[in-house]
Amino acid sequence: MEVGLGQNQTIIKVGVVLDLNTTFSKICLTSMNMSLSDFYEDHPSYRTRITLHVRDSMEDTVQASAAALDLIKNEQVNAIIGPKSSTQAEFMIRLANKTQVPTITFSATSPLLTSIRSPYFVRATVNDSSQVKAIADIVKSFGWRSVVAITVDNELGEAFMPFLSDALQNVEVNKSAIPPEATDDLIQEELLKLMKRQTRVFVVHMESSLAFRIFKKAREIGMMEEGYVWLITNEMTHMMRHIDHGHSLKTIEGVLGVKSHVPKSKELEDFGLRWKRSFKKENPRDELNIFALWAYDSITALAMAVERTNLNSSCYDNGSATSKYMTGLGNVGVSPYGPSLQKALWEVSFKGLAGDFNLTNGQLESPKFEIINFVGNEERVLGFWTPSNGLVNADSNKAKLGPVIWPGKSNIDPKGWEIPGKKLIVGLPVKRGFLNFVEIIRDPITNKTTAKGYAIDIFEAALKKLSYSVIPEYVSLDSPHEYTSLVYQVYNKKWDAVVGDLTITANRSLYVDFTLPYTESGVSMMVPVRDNDNKNTWVFLEPWSLGLWVTTGCFLVLIGFVVWLFEHRINTDFRGPPDHQIGTSCWFSFSTMVFANREKVVSNLARFVMVVWCFVMFVLTQSYAANLTSFLTVQRFHPAATTVNDLIKNGDYVGYQGGTFVKDILLDLGFHINQLKPYYAADEALTLFSKGKSKGIAAVFDEVAYLNAIISQSCSKYAMVEPTFKTAGFGFAFPKNSPLTGDISKAILNVTQGAEMKEIENRWFGKKNDCPDPKTDLTSNSLSLSSLWGLFLIAGTASFLALLVFVVLFLKEHRHTLCDESGSSLWRKLKVLSRIFDEKDFKSHTFKNNSVHNVSSPLTDYYIRSPSTVQIIPRPPSLSLNREFELRRLSSTQSEEWFTMQPIYHEDGESDIECVVEDKIF
Repeated sequence: MEVGLGQNQTIIKVGVVLDLNTTFSKICLTSMNMSLSDFYEDHPSYRTRITLHVRDSMEDTVQASAAALDLIKNEQVNAIIGPKSSTQAEFMIRLANKTQVPTITFSATSPLLTSIRSPYFVRATVNDSSQVKAIADIVKSFGWRSVVAITVDNELGEAFMPFLSDALQNVEVNKSAIPPEATDDLIQEELLKLMKRQTRVFVVHMESSLAFRIFKKAREIGMMEEGYVWLITNEMTHMMRHIDHGHSLKTIEGVLGVKSHVPKSKELEDFGLRWKRSFKKENPRDELNIFALWAYDSITALAMAVERTNLNSSCYDNGSATSKYMTGLGNVGVSPYGPSLQKALWEVSFKGLAGDFNLTNGQLESPKFEIINFVGNEERVLGFWTPSNGLVNADSNKAKLGPVIWPGKSNIDPKGWEIPGKKLIVGLPVKRGFLNFVEIIRDPITNKTTAKGYAIDIFEAALKKLSYSVIPEYVSLDSPHEYTSLVYQVYNKKWDAVVGDLTITANRSLYVDFTLPYTESGVSMMVPVRDNDNKNTWVFLEPWSLGLWVTTGCFLVLIGFVVWLFEHRINTDFRGPPDHQIGTSCWFSFSTMVFANREKVVSNLARFVMVVWCFVMFVLTQSYAANLTSFLTVQRFHPAATTVNDLIKNGDYVGYQGGTFVKDILLDLGFHINQLKPYYAADEALTLFSKGKSKGIAAVFDEVAYLNAIISQSCSKYAMVEPTFKTAGFGFAFPKNSPLTGDISKAILNVTQGAEMKEIENRWFGKKNDCPDPKTDLTSNSLSLSSLWGLFLIAGTASFLALLVFVVLFLKEHRHTLCDESGSSLWRKLKVLSRIFDEKDFKSHTFKNNSVHNVSSPLTDYYIRSPSTVQIIPRPPSLSLNREFELRRLSSTQSEEWFTMQPIYHEDGESDIECVVEDKIF
């Protein structure tokens, strides 16, 4: 530092390293001088004054480093502004870190500079990494799945690519690097390579001068026509207008660009007018750019920081200004002013010409970006992007941009890809068998390859449903290969697709993208079957499982008992000797299976139970009949082999299609390698079956589509059985992120869900009307208890509730008897209740309808059916010997008729009572 003329003013030396021969540097240097003038005019009382010491970097990285070293050693500057490019800045930042001299850049945007992690590096411009998310949102908003990044082949391009790839997740990103010194011929050669690719979306990131040359050459060779998409990054969007003095905008018509948003302000407008008066007199064709505004703000920030810094030393520690070698590093000093200046600079915050000036870890905070569309000689703002809100339309809150004028003055959003030459190079598998899937035909004269088959028909039917024309050109390898090798041809970009009976697997999906499957999925087992003409004697038991048979029988007994319980006292059909009652109950219950019961039920509780049980029996009988029909008719065939474990245990030979992944599945299941026999055609598989288990095979394991093809030839002899191992089926393979994958998948859905699919299947596999369903399970399909347990739950619940109601009513009706026996034991009470239950309930309406007599005594009432003799038990305990009681009989006409009742004694001491009416005993 040097002390100025004024006693209260201090001169602060600041170095400037720029390419002085470029218009860019001249514009920015003018802005810095104007910034100093404006700042101290507004702050005349500040005790510090910055003076600029300018050095020319001569557009060379080494010269820029030498200039910075000169400023530090010989001028002992307290800060450095510059350089212009990121490639020049790396060494300067490391030098500033060693000498603790803050270095401020307003134009070096490479993210690589941040990785140096120097606290003395201040980036007063936008980091290139801050715009990649805006670019990614544009790409995703239009649904593009593949882009090519055209970058300059130096640190600027290399540092940008990792951030772009991370932002464009699920989007394929390819790179094309062009040297900064590339000739027009080299640029044209690289662009012609890009034309041969399917991708039509290009992201350009480089110096604006090189980018302008690329766009001129792209327009010459037809890459600025309809269908192409060009995106340029922040620096180029700002600077393209300044290249070729404004004529460049016509060269990039239809291009989209990301541009830092500069808010309008009175200060900016005033500065622009003053800048034109001071600069455009000598350079009338040059325009002010955002980097000049950042240069202006950088000087303002530095002037504010030095004013806030404590000045306590005037020279470098261990420094020498008279070194013999100007660029020597051995005796370079350390600025004592640096740490405090760096701290003050990081804390500066103000509203500058380019927007808010706020530093976060020495980096200018990411601004709001504008999405620009170059149309004619204008820059149309389509929308904005911010870290918090993402992409927003300029005229609405929608995330979709538009309307956009694309290259070729098209207003139709490009697909983002196109088949070069309108032909798709399609690889085909060479097969020895199963030619109904794919068969290759070569013309011996023209050597042209054509194809036919089930897979080919589906593929070409899907192509016809696309909204654009795609012409396939079929190719194949010279000999049969494993299908994985066909996938590598697509992965290595030799083919555009693989079409055929290609199984979708997880491993193959690592290298290519598959369409939706067009066949059934899974690997299954096929075995010979024999017609079961001699049906099993006990086949009628097979529709139900043992558990279901036992449960049904138990419920039949339970329902019979419950109904007998409700009907015994009031229904003569359920009375009589014990064996007769048991037989009647069982007969009644089991006859409900065929709804042939003749006994009537008169109790409402019994009727309720029977309604529920009849519904249960209806469902059970219908299920039995349906399943028995299936056993007797549909399942005519029995498999010759049983399970995989039996095949392994017995050492049986099994077949698999050679060259497929099925072999690995069989080895994982436990088959020995010697048990496996390959085949390559349906006829070979049938031949192996015909040799029997000892010399041939007992079963075949293959994908369901192949097994269907074999079965279609001999559907009465072979069938698929369990188990089935899950796979994704057959699909078509395309390169990763190919837009064709999604379009073909949608077209396949339209084909497979329409009538056209049935026609294709019939054409190559024949009609299947005469064949049973190959997926019919040949093992037992007996209905189990778990399938119908809900019915038994309903029946059991209904019976329990009805029984509960019956018990409550019965006990309530005979509670006086229990009260009389209050002193008796529980067993005595149960015996009394059982005797009462065994009697007829003459109060029931079923007995009142037949000339019911009401017999009364001081102890109880007796109802006697006339005209018969009835023994009344038990004998009234108070009945005395030879004593007659007057009773009365109620006739059906309700007239009273008196009769007598007298005891009759037997030799065993017991007594009966006879009623005498009209000289008759009854």
